[in-house]
Amino acid sequence: MTNATARKFGYPKSLVAETDHWVILVRPQQPTYGALVLVCKEEAQAFSDLSPAAFADMKQAVDGIEALLRHTVAYDRINYLMLMMVDHDVHFHVLPRYDGERTYAGHTFKDAGWPGPPALASHVALSEEDVAALAAGLAAGWRS
Repeated sequence: MTNATARKFGYPKSLVAETDHWVILVRPQQPTYGALVLVCKEEAQAFSDLSPAAFADMKQAVDGIEALLRHTVAYDRINYLMLMMVDHDVHFHVLPRYDGERTYAGHTFKDAGWPGPPALASHVALSEEDVAALAAGLAAGWRS
């Protein structure tokens, strides 16, 4: 089952990985290279509404995300932002944070907010094709 938030962020084309209760998606607007969205599959619009199983399963999703991004992006820090102001389903924006730049598919990604809070307004907007390609590449890394 997917919700409106997952679909807004390009599911299924942006899918990197999936656990029993969560989907991990490429964020089409990339404030930093490798930015993801961790979306709960449950019908929940408050963090406290998640089932105990979803909370437990989040550990598997977070472990996978951090291993993948550590290898792919070589981040210095990682931020999980639970904003839910526009998209009300429980989800986190996952931002690998780093000093300097990263490149992918002809795009240069600078962490404009480093070393402070993330600068979400400063981002690289990926095309649908670039989102799908990045998702496929990250998915391959998730499995290995």
